Amino acid sequence: MNAPVNAPTLQDAIDQAGSPIELLWKPGAPAWTVPVVEPEFAGWGAEQAAWRQNVALFDLSFHMFDTFLEGPDAVRLLREVSANNYDSFAIGQAKQFVPVSYDGNIIVDGILLRTGEEAFTLTGVPAAQNWVKYHAATGGYDVAYTTDPDSSVRKHGDPKLFRFQVQGPLAAYAVERAFGGPLPEVKFFHSVQVELNGIPVRALRHGMAGQAGYEFIGDFVHYNAVKEALLTAGESFGIHPVGGKAYFTNGVESGWIPTPTPAIYTDPRLEDYRRWLPKFSYEGMKPLGGSFYSDDIADYYVSPWELGYGRSISFTHDFIGRDALEAARDEARRTKVTLEFDRDDVARVLGTGAADYLNTYSRFRIERDGRLQGMTFWTSNIAPVGTVLSLALVDHSVAAAGTRVEVVWGEHPGHGTAPEADLGFPRIRATVQNSPYDEFARTAYRANATV
Repeated sequence: MNAPVNAPTLQDAIDQAGSPIELLWKPGAPAWTVPVVEPEFAGWGAEQAAWRQNVALFDLSFHMFDTFLEGPDAVRLLREVSANNYDSFAIGQAKQFVPVSYDGNIIVDGILLRTGEEAFTLTGVPAAQNWVKYHAATGGYDVAYTTDPDSSVRKHGDPKLFRFQVQGPLAAYAVERAFGGPLPEVKFFHSVQVELNGIPVRALRHGMAGQAGYEFIGDFVHYNAVKEALLTAGESFGIHPVGGKAYFTNGVESGWIPTPTPAIYTDPRLEDYRRWLPKFSYEGMKPLGGSFYSDDIADYYVSPWELGYGRSISFTHDFIGRDALEAARDEARRTKVTLEFDRDDVARVLGTGAADYLNTYSRFRIERDGRLQGMTFWTSNIAPVGTVLSLALVDHSVAAAGTRVEVVWGEHPGHGTAPEADLGFPRIRATVQNSPYDEFARTAYRANATV
């Protein structure tokens, strides 16, 4: 469990490719799809409308990694590899996990749930989990860990946990119907143990679609029974199960950037880490593409301050990257915004299929008056809104709501072509809007978030 990985390593792959960017730049790479869950049920547009208008059921059981940590040094380990506050971390509470590299830029976030005095579950894409496991394995900590991978790479068996989210304006009514009454009061990102038809379930106050709701977690052996009970209870409230296609658009409105480039690829202090990671890992395989291109991988790194994670950061303890992160507090050069694409330009550039499904994590250039002003991170067609939205980081000078910018739509060929080369890519006009785009997520929902 604690042994380094076998070759080839991430560092081997970088050396063979010539640079990190030459390893990762894969324009036009096919989009990753949610394993097991059907792409659509009622249709991606109707499923998007469900979390805005009534109630939606998200099945998160198959596409995320879970790492289970336990031991006397679990808190010390987590404290020393992340910026979170562990002085006020109750059993049953979850936090947005914020690990940073030595330069203060983010590794990748995750959801960290405290399940016991010395026990935690870290959930999400595996980069943050790899960071924790490496330090657990090499730092002399008295801690044990196991990882349950997502179903696209799991070699056999079912996941350990089911995970369902019930979200939307009518979610509370559906949940009350399912459980035969209101659940105990619990703060945002805190959980309580309850029973659903005799089945033990952890109910976490959480949301991924900009609406209030719950995430229900339990032993996967109860997957079918819990899912059926939630769907049955939600029938009279217009519940829709959400397929993989719509699921991969739900964070655009709530303002969460899910896949920043881990800040690990060139720092000499992290060479041992790169030699511990396998080539065929998230860090070695997560592709980059789009019209924004740089030969310097550091141009793709992002600060937690830019991502809006300031409320999750604590400087009451020492951790890797602490000084750099603190120094960057007032130096973050970009602001997170939502871009609302011009509908006529979308139709002109994307063609007659403009109303079709669109979801991409490509890094597209954002310009104003022909000058680079930022890049996109997540771009999706949101049918109930009637156009394409994009989560982006832009220069402070263009971050005010209502500012007009242009998105350069195309795929830069990569190394060997100048980043600023005129490749004839079309421009899509866009208007800067707030992030989160969803008003509830921007006001009441976010107001309840804590560190």
